[in-house]
Amino acid sequence: MEALLDTLLVGALVGLLARALLPGRKQLGWVMTLLLGVIGAFLATYLGLAMGWYHLEEATGWVAAVAGAALLLAWFSRSRGNR
Repeated sequence: MEALLDTLLVGALVGLLARALLPGRKQLGWVMTLLLGVIGAFLATYLGLAMGWYHLEEATGWVAAVAGAALLLAWFSRSRGNR
């Protein structure tokens, strides 16, 4: 249960950090930013666990959560910006 809450917190924080660091006009609202950060963190964390790349509470899982959240947020922001 603690790992689930940790991933949720990391996703939210990374979503906010990615929003601050991404250049250009922000098309996403705060709620969508947090949601995409959390989804990206969960996907990266649990995909890595399912593939056996790392175990819970390893630093690699944190790195994967951060990378997954930032990538999903950047992808979504860019795809919405092209409209």
